[in-house]
Amino acid sequence: MEESFIPKIPVASWIDAFVDWLTVTFAIVFDGITIALEAIVNGMNTVLMAIPALILIIILAILAWKLTSKGIALFTLIGLLLIQNLGYWEGMLQTLSLVLTSVIITVIIGLPIGVWASQKRTVQQIVTPILDFMQTMPAFVYLIPAIFFFSIGVVPGVVASVIFAVPPTIRLTILGIQQVPTDIIEATEAFGSTVKQRLLKVQLPLATPTIMAGINQSIMLSLSMVVIASMVGAPGLGADVYRAVTQIQIGTGFEAGLAIVVMAIILDRLTQNIGKKKN
Repeated sequence: MEESFIPKIPVASWIDAFVDWLTVTFAIVFDGITIALEAIVNGMNTVLMAIPALILIIILAILAWKLTSKGIALFTLIGLLLIQNLGYWEGMLQTLSLVLTSVIITVIIGLPIGVWASQKRTVQQIVTPILDFMQTMPAFVYLIPAIFFFSIGVVPGVVASVIFAVPPTIRLTILGIQQVPTDIIEATEAFGSTVKQRLLKVQLPLATPTIMAGINQSIMLSLSMVVIASMVGAPGLGADVYRAVTQIQIGTGFEAGLAIVVMAIILDRLTQNIGKKKN
């Protein structure tokens, strides 16, 4: 390997030392987060598993019908019946619990940051390069500190999914609020609206479609992490795909992948149509 003209900057050593310091200093915090996230995911999975498969399928099909169209409702019904028939129902519910937990945390974190950055130029200038870094860093890299902080299991999978999926929610929240027409903003100011009133009653409602598009992207990114998260012990369909890859089981891998695709399409169509009228 060709030597550099200047001594190598020990970035790896600095990062290792920083991670070790965090692990020791905030061990209690990380333990608390682990317990909380495990309780949320396991509790959500327990509730979903307690509902008979056929009843849950019918409920989700009706929900799809109310939010979207009869075509998507029919696809939801047939797709979920197929997943249940292939024997991936439990894995699908485990994956759904992981994804829903990740997305809920993503919205809780991303929406306020996006709103804050849309109102403060300085905050946006600080947040934007951080989001660029988060979106360009390979997803596998997020698993390394997650394992150190939270051991193995579902928690590092959730944490990695949140980090990987939160940028679209933040970015599109900023974009949606800033794209509200200037004349509308001027009209609210003319009527004496406060910043809070303008944000809650005008900007956020008008920005809702764009914000929902960001949440939709976050759901898709979170779902794309399920296979990667399975490498650190996260259960669900990703574990089935990973097992099939390591054992070179093409048919099994295709079945599990098909279940993920069906689940992704259903979640995508549902979130795309929230707040829209059914055709």
